[in-house]
Amino acid sequence: MISMDKEYKTREGLEVRVYATDGAGPYPVQGAIKRSDGWVCATWLSDGHVRRLGKEDRDDLIEVKPRMKFERWVVFEPDGGYALWVDKPNLALQTNLFALKHISFEVEEGEGLPSST
Repeated sequence: MISMDKEYKTREGLEVRVYATDGAGPYPVQGAIKRSDGWVCATWLSDGHVRRLGKEDRDDLIEVKPRMKFERWVVFEPDGGYALWVDKPNLALQTNLFALKHISFEVEEGEGLPSST
């Protein structure tokens, strides 16, 4: 079900404004899609689809989930092992350090999250 407290885009990736989810008739979700020439009125089924046939459409609504950024330090050990560190490890304490690599990445909320150790 489409909700007013979430953000959406089209399946094609275009920006969407949802104005109402309680409209009358078979297309209760009302809003607009930002096309190259401006905002165009649109309506959707309560599940965000444009059509009832179950086929995907470029204008179907897709929830935009927040993205979360992570930074980690990967410590590689001579025996092939490695460990993830949240903060830069104190190199003076790392006697078995083979290599050190700083990485940063983003994940969509709900994707598998990296270990914090």
